[in-house]
Amino acid sequence: MTAADRQNSEAQIEELFEDYEYVQDGDVMIGGVTTVNSHLAFVTAIPSERILMCLFPPLYYYKNLLAFFYAVDEINKNPHILPNLTLGYHIYDSCADPRKAIKSILHILSGPGKVVPNYSCTKKKVVGFIGDHYSRTTLPIAQLLGIYPYSQISYGATDTFLSDRFLFPSFFRTVPNDYTTYTIICHFLRYFGWTWVGIISSDDDTGDTETSLLTNLLTSHEICVDFVLKAKRKSPHYTNDMDESRYMIKKSSARIIITCGTFNSIMQSFLYYVNDVMHDRTLILNPTFSPQIVNVLDYHQVFNLSLLFDLRHGKMPDMESYFNSFHPSKNPKDLILESLWIVMFSCLSGNKVKNELLSIFLKMSLHKCKGTESLNDYLLSVSRGNIFQMYHAVWSLATALHNMDITRGHQSADHQIHQLTHKVHHYIKAMTCSTDGSERKCFTEKGEQQPSYSIYNDILLKRNYRALRAVASYNVSAGSDLEFSISTENIRWKNSEKEIPRSQCSASCKSGQRKVTSSSIHLCCYDCAPCSEGEISNKSDSENCMKCPEDAWSSENRTFCISKKIEYLSYSEDIISVAFSCLSTFFCILTTLIFVIFVSHRDTPIVRANNKNLSFVLLVSIMLSFLCVFLFLGRPVDITCMLRQICTGLLLSISISSLLAKTITVYMAFKATKPGSVWRTWTGVKLPNCVLLICSSIQVVICMSWVTLCPPFQELDTQSYREKIIVQCNEGSDLWFFSVLGYMGILAAVSFITAFLARTLPDSFNEAKYITFSMLVFCSVWIAMIPAYLSTKGKYMVAVEIFAILTSNAGLFGCIFFPKCYIILYKPEQNTKSYIMSRTA
Repeated sequence: MTAADRQNSEAQIEELFEDYEYVQDGDVMIGGVTTVNSHLAFVTAIPSERILMCLFPPLYYYKNLLAFFYAVDEINKNPHILPNLTLGYHIYDSCADPRKAIKSILHILSGPGKVVPNYSCTKKKVVGFIGDHYSRTTLPIAQLLGIYPYSQISYGATDTFLSDRFLFPSFFRTVPNDYTTYTIICHFLRYFGWTWVGIISSDDDTGDTETSLLTNLLTSHEICVDFVLKAKRKSPHYTNDMDESRYMIKKSSARIIITCGTFNSIMQSFLYYVNDVMHDRTLILNPTFSPQIVNVLDYHQVFNLSLLFDLRHGKMPDMESYFNSFHPSKNPKDLILESLWIVMFSCLSGNKVKNELLSIFLKMSLHKCKGTESLNDYLLSVSRGNIFQMYHAVWSLATALHNMDITRGHQSADHQIHQLTHKVHHYIKAMTCSTDGSERKCFTEKGEQQPSYSIYNDILLKRNYRALRAVASYNVSAGSDLEFSISTENIRWKNSEKEIPRSQCSASCKSGQRKVTSSSIHLCCYDCAPCSEGEISNKSDSENCMKCPEDAWSSENRTFCISKKIEYLSYSEDIISVAFSCLSTFFCILTTLIFVIFVSHRDTPIVRANNKNLSFVLLVSIMLSFLCVFLFLGRPVDITCMLRQICTGLLLSISISSLLAKTITVYMAFKATKPGSVWRTWTGVKLPNCVLLICSSIQVVICMSWVTLCPPFQELDTQSYREKIIVQCNEGSDLWFFSVLGYMGILAAVSFITAFLARTLPDSFNEAKYITFSMLVFCSVWIAMIPAYLSTKGKYMVAVEIFAILTSNAGLFGCIFFPKCYIILYKPEQNTKSYIMSRTA
């Protein structure tokens, strides 16, 4: 190689390793750092020096750069903004590398020559900066520019840390932060009931930050993460790592996978490796992924029918003709465009070293092109990416400068705008935009635009053609309210059933069931348990069952409450009530007839025997006892609850006391017939009246104490039966209730024993044997009633008590008065004093 050839080669290498720089002079200069080349490589130069070189400029990145040029050109042609001033720029390609980004900023601030921090030899100072695309390059730029301070507007950085207005008061961006984006994604997941998801992230700082943020947001929205996979760089264990990732995706029940971080060549390799296990997994792509998915043919299983979150673009001028005008022949100094032509069309450039390096890295053979190649077809097929955000960023900065120039009275650029660069961010914050006919600030308090999202169904068709179908939209208003609309019917799903995929750890709990914690560490993994009796759940996946009201009970499948039936002895619904009413009325009438008969024959011997007054008292008390049955029928209330037990206990006690007095009268009469008997003084009406009064008074005292201290009251028994409510009387105190029954039992026992002992005594008409039999019936009925009463509930318990009252009263009534009535009505000859005296003699 001759010295001239060597010198020419070194010049080409030096040119190759130069930073990609674009400069256009103007009265007002703006600086810029944008990502165009996405691949970095260390190359050893001729002097044995390793230099960082940018390679592989994707077209969607280059469109952002063209949008910058277009916006500046449009502003300079517009007479209504920055009049009499031209807008210039000084912009570098950061290659998505923070080191090159910082170096570019220092070059712009210092001017030509050696970079000297905090020193500038430029004639025209910049008034603001645009960029960068990624958070990892934007963050150090913002930290550096915040020292001076310069206003900075990013068109793609989404890191939530940049929203801190204390650290970055002059930083703005035309995209929302990650927190807002992932909150929208979480809302979207909850809408479809997806609570079990996976995450695929790039293995870098951006991926780690976004994964941590997303995981926390998912947890706050009660969504669990089954796995987090990182797209790692190639290493000795790369194959094993990829196989393990494929296995985790394949075995997971999560059908929804969310992407995080940066879509770079490493992420592309990862997705290509797991392509075959993604056939039934729906991928959710965040807005940073959307402009970068170009070569979709090799990732058909991954991206087909995925859901793409993208920022909604505003009205944009027609840039396509402007973009298509760029050609290496027209722009020979555009080194990025030259590299793009090599990448897109495999064209040889004038730089042999570049040709050799790119052919090695891109693994392609280059040829000499005809010069008729055009970007037009590619521009139409490539996503718009962030061109609107770039366009709006440039216009926002120019508008702020224009407003500041107007406010300061159209002074010259050198004496006004350049001297007030630290004031620019105040005018950016004050900018207003027209939305739906109303004016609002273009940037929020955090220096961000209020985002509007469109969700697309990414459909991959034949010949590497994509069709994006809009299926939903989200708008975040100034008050942080969320407005959304989803067209579920327009979404094509990635499963054989063509239905909404189910992405849950556990099967959905049906209506009538509730979730219970399982042994898994995830809250989203649970078991299903049926609701308890009296509880329901009327929707699927209920956390808790709802308790039915006290007047209702749960259905068989525990899905709804059924009103409980109200149960009591009703006149209209229970035939047994009608029967008891008829029996009570019949016996009451019968007792009244016998009472009339006795009154009409009150002077006959058969009536006068054994104290006719006691017989009248006994008849009245029995008649009233029959009427007490009506206190037990119908819906009980507090007053009937008090009267039913007290009246029954008092009247039965009076009846038994009357019988006891009758028995004692017979016994005393027999003892008094003996000569010199001391019992003669006790004969007459005094003793039976005292017995009746004393024995009845004790029961009166017991009943009055009961009513005063613990009166019975109405209550609703909702626990004994699930399907009905028993309207019953609560006795208030079981002690007082059984005291009434106990005293009545003692009276009955004493009366029975006394009558049994006096049954053989000679008398003109001895009732003792009838009283003995009647008390035997009475005691038998009430002794049998007590266990039956205690073993039943509701209306049947009341029916047992009514039956005992009717039977015991009928026994007393029949055994004592039927024989006398028979003699009075059918054997009147025996109802004479001569007949009775003859029998006694």
